[in-house]
Amino acid sequence: MSKKKLTQKDNFFKGFIRENPVFALLLGLCPTLGVTSTAINGLGMGLATTFVLLMSNVVIATVKSIIPDKVRIPAFIVIIATFVTVVDLMMAGFLPALHEQLGLFIPLIVVNCIVLGRAEAFASKNTVAYAAVDGLGMGLGFAFALTLLGSVREILGSLSIFGWKFVDADGMLVFVLAPGAFLALGFLIAIINHLRDNPIKLGKKKEEEAVEA
Repeated sequence: MSKKKLTQKDNFFKGFIRENPVFALLLGLCPTLGVTSTAINGLGMGLATTFVLLMSNVVIATVKSIIPDKVRIPAFIVIIATFVTVVDLMMAGFLPALHEQLGLFIPLIVVNCIVLGRAEAFASKNTVAYAAVDGLGMGLGFAFALTLLGSVREILGSLSIFGWKFVDADGMLVFVLAPGAFLALGFLIAIINHLRDNPIKLGKKKEEEAVEA
């Protein structure tokens, strides 16, 4: 039986829920837990990673045929490090406050398993167009996860969202700290997995009811 070809639409949206790097694959958890004390930190880190994923996937898919197999991984790391340096310098120049908040986690995108994993598993085996859509979709899915987790932690921990304080009182400090990150991430994974699986169950139930009728 021939394998069904992945459409560009499925290729783009798979990173949001079905193969989300954080909620489904549990990858990139160090920056996920380390920088998501606020929503803006999560969004900034997610968009920085999206830029690196997109550009490195495009370049690797373009030059994959001229890279010797023995130096494949070191070459991928050099390409990824180039774009991490670009985003690090751009953020330091134009968004210094956010750059200071994210700190060491921006240079550490070089060793983020999501970026190297997509380069090795997808970009090195597909066309430039498919690699670009894969990098953009997985990157935005990662940004969605970090922004959602940062929003939940900021709302519960500081009673604010994107820096706007909607209640003049103190929140639950634990959600600003590391233990709160684990708690919030665990509940979000459970909720999103339930929502992802529920439509399948409803669809099967309707099919069973139709057969019985």
